[in-house]
Amino acid sequence: MTYCVAMRLNAGLVFLSDSRTNAGVDHINTFRKMAVFEQAGERVLTLLTAGNLSISQSVVTMLRERIADSEGENLFNVPNLFEAARHIGSVLREVYERDADALHEFSIDFNASMILGGQIAGEEQRLFHIYAAGNFIEASDDTPYFQIGESKYGKPIVDRVTRREMTLEQAAKCALVSMDSTIRSNLSVGLPLDLLIYERDSFRVRQHCSITQDNVYFSQIRAQWSQRLRQAFSELPDPDWSTF
Repeated sequence: MTYCVAMRLNAGLVFLSDSRTNAGVDHINTFRKMAVFEQAGERVLTLLTAGNLSISQSVVTMLRERIADSEGENLFNVPNLFEAARHIGSVLREVYERDADALHEFSIDFNASMILGGQIAGEEQRLFHIYAAGNFIEASDDTPYFQIGESKYGKPIVDRVTRREMTLEQAAKCALVSMDSTIRSNLSVGLPLDLLIYERDSFRVRQHCSITQDNVYFSQIRAQWSQRLRQAFSELPDPDWSTF
C-alpha cells in the first residue's frame, strides 16, 4: 500500500509520497511512487500513484515510451494540464483492456489511483485526481489538495491546516506531519519518502529530495509533533460530569 498527498497553493505545488509496497513480518519492498516529467522553462508535471504496482508501473512506462517516440500525443506535447490528465486516463484504460481480465482470473481487482499536478506555459498550475476508470476531477479553491492510498490517518491534519495562502515550506511541513501520522498507524506505509516542491510560474522543479530515516528535519518534527500533541492533550480540561 502507499500514501500520497499533493497540495495546490497560491505559491506553488507540494507533492509527497512514500515508497512501501508490501509489508509484513519478513516482507517489505520499496518502489518509488512519484514520476516527474520536466521540460525546464516550459512545463513540469508530477504524477503520484497508488494501488496495484504493476498497473501504475505499466502506465508510467507507457507514458515515458510515448514521450521517447515523440510522434503521437504525449505529456511533452499536450497543450494543457486537462489534456495531460485525459492522456493519462487514456493510457490507464489501455492497461485495463490488456490486463483486467487476467487479473480478474486470479481474483485481483484492477486497483489504481493517481494524482497529476503541475504547470504548462500559458496556463495556471493545476491538480487532478485520476481514478482507475481513467476519469478524473480537478482540485478547487475550497479543496486545494488530494490524497490517495492510506489517507485516513493523515487526513485530519491536512483538513485542518491546509490553506491556499500557506507558504510552500508550511505546506511541506504539513504534508510531512500527515505522513508521520500515517506511518505511525499503518505498517504498509514507510520510508524513504519523495518530496517535490514546485514554485508557481517557475517551470522547473525547485526541490526534489529523498527523505530517509536519517533525515534530521523529519526526525525533529516527528519528535516535536508527538510531544506537542501530548502537551495539548494534557492541557485540555477534564470532563465535568455535572454538566453532562
